[in-house]
Amino acid sequence: MSELFNQFTRRKFLLTASLSASAVLLKGCLGNPPEPGGGSAQTQSAVQPVANISPEQAPETTTVKLGYVPIVEAAPLIIAKEKGFFAKYGMTDVEVSKQASWGSARDNAEIGSAGGGIDGGQWQMPMPHLITEGLITKGNQKIPMYVLAQLNTHGNGIAIASKHQGKSIGLQLAGAKSLFSQLKSTNTPFTAAQTFPAVNQDFWIRYWLAAGGIDPDADIKLLTVPAAQTVANMKTGTMDAFSTGDPWPYRIVKDKIGFLAALTAEIWKNHPEEYFAMRADWVDKNPKATRALLKGIMEAQQWLDNFENRKEAAEILGGRNYFNLPAEILAGPFQGNYDMGEGRTINDKSMAPYYWKDGRGSVSYPYKSHDLWFITESVRWNFLPKDYIANNGAKAKELINKVNREDIWKQAAKEAGIATADIPTNTSRGVEEFFDGIKFDPDKPEAYLKSLKIKKVSV
Repeated sequence: MSELFNQFTRRKFLLTASLSASAVLLKGCLGNPPEPGGGSAQTQSAVQPVANISPEQAPETTTVKLGYVPIVEAAPLIIAKEKGFFAKYGMTDVEVSKQASWGSARDNAEIGSAGGGIDGGQWQMPMPHLITEGLITKGNQKIPMYVLAQLNTHGNGIAIASKHQGKSIGLQLAGAKSLFSQLKSTNTPFTAAQTFPAVNQDFWIRYWLAAGGIDPDADIKLLTVPAAQTVANMKTGTMDAFSTGDPWPYRIVKDKIGFLAALTAEIWKNHPEEYFAMRADWVDKNPKATRALLKGIMEAQQWLDNFENRKEAAEILGGRNYFNLPAEILAGPFQGNYDMGEGRTINDKSMAPYYWKDGRGSVSYPYKSHDLWFITESVRWNFLPKDYIANNGAKAKELINKVNREDIWKQAAKEAGIATADIPTNTSRGVEEFFDGIKFDPDKPEAYLKSLKIKKVSV
């Protein structure tokens, strides 16, 4: 592993975190066996009638182990299990397993289900690409992964501790720059947490800070803390902010220990969030089972996007076997209703999590242009060398073409009878725009980097 990626080695990864965060991460980085969630496959398969599966579509195996982290991004996997959508397409023995942290999910994917780990599941981006390249794996082992579907959009927030109320920390940070400078000058820098370095929830807080003129590598302290530990750490006063998925940001408002500065839906409307990805060897061995899983996920995503189902979804996710919290913590955000905690409220369904379709079209389809943004943002913060985006991203696109299997998504969609109009014909969603007016043109990734004032790469 090159010096550039030393921060991803387990030793460095643990040492750079705070003491409390490290204690939690030690549990998640030692290849913990997954924790089974939900009822038995036999019980759940009765919920939906089994589809009339033709012999040519019958899965090669009915067994698979999928990992998830308890945030709303996991909903399609859990709902597909609980409502019998996996079983409907012949996948009657799906184990949906809670992971202690993203490090634990990574470790369990490394060893695979044969070694007591997982075959795939829910991922932040670009973790599947980094695992494929051997950049965050033990011994730099390259473990090919396939990105098969996007799970959702929205459902994330930037949470701030109550002690900072009234200090102009919101979507726009111009009025709060003096606070960050003051804390830095007194050797007590503003401390924020994400759930795994160099992926989604790290990028959201970095983008938000940098757009406000705050350098996330120089002006604050960034820690890595598992999603389920973020609220507890804020209660103890060990951090000032965190970036993760619901229900944890909204939970701090309910528990009266903080407020929400911004939703990721405000930072980038209809943004790509987390993804369904599998070990490539499992997919290559079980192509029909892979499509069956995708069909179950697609049906779960459509079920979730019926807002009449969201009360039930909140009850399922909040259950003891999954998130283990009151359903009401999920019910409001699922409807686009947020009490942001400083007197600001949001009541807008377009700001809620979406799983199948949003204002830009398909959510479920894994656009390659979104993979390119994640890799470009990785270059921005020096997590990947800039040769990935040279020549209009030639190296990045080579990796994306190897990892992103949108072709399998399309095959599954056709088998499931998805309307032609709901199957994208272009692997690019086109130009994306952020809340600060910056635009990302996937045809010009270097131009995007040049337009950013705060970055760690010279372009």
